[in-house]
Amino acid sequence: MTTTRSPRVEPVSHQIPLVLALVPAAGRGLRMGGSIPKQFLSLGGEPLIVQSLRTLQAAPVVDQIVLAVPLADVEYCEKEIVLRHRLTKVTKVVAGGVERQDSVRYALSQVHSETEIVLIHDAVRPFMTLQMIAEVVAAAKKEGAAIIALPMRDTVKQVRVDGTIERTVDRAPLWLAQTPQAFRRDWIEAAHTKAHAEGIRATDDASLVEWLGHPVSVVEGSGENIKVTRPEDIVIGEAILASRMKGRESGEKSPKGRRSQSRRPRESS
Repeated sequence: MTTTRSPRVEPVSHQIPLVLALVPAAGRGLRMGGSIPKQFLSLGGEPLIVQSLRTLQAAPVVDQIVLAVPLADVEYCEKEIVLRHRLTKVTKVVAGGVERQDSVRYALSQVHSETEIVLIHDAVRPFMTLQMIAEVVAAAKKEGAAIIALPMRDTVKQVRVDGTIERTVDRAPLWLAQTPQAFRRDWIEAAHTKAHAEGIRATDDASLVEWLGHPVSVVEGSGENIKVTRPEDIVIGEAILASRMKGRESGEKSPKGRRSQSRRPRESS
């Protein structure tokens, strides 16, 4: 009896990638509850992580992708995420670390020394756009580092430990950091290496680059570029998907990233 094997998906290229995307996806997603890591939860009938990887796959400026996942899920992701969905730009699936910062550092070790720009994107932000990717990469090529972010639109209160308001904060210079974030390879590698050596932890990669003293530019993103962290975010995500599907059917365009004036956020979220 003969057996039929599924066709093997070959990487798009083994050439040195000028722009390489890192996708840290090794988190366990405790705030979501349940036993399935949030990056593998279903959104629109597909895992969240596939939604993000498919956009990176379609981005002309992205040459290759390195995916960092839990050690126990490496083989699963190679077969059921990368091969099944024909994500040919994903050239490596590596084991991530306990925290996001560790996963990024491990993935950076797989980046070729001649790569120019490293783009880092959270697997659980499935609604970035091709224009966001193109604009943040262009800004990083020009200025060294750039992030997608949103200006604060709500009134911001500084609150005392007893729950009373201390003051109303000027929201004009405040931005909410998102991903993708893009950096010169040497900057982001140096930032993670030094931070690891000195025990510095940060909630995003731009914070480490800022800590080294490098300026980081801002590209205005979209309110749809949500990070799925809680069960209600899946409901919001399904609504965004439905809206985009309706827009495509009527010939409308999805929201895109918009370049803002270069500025340095005071704090990263």
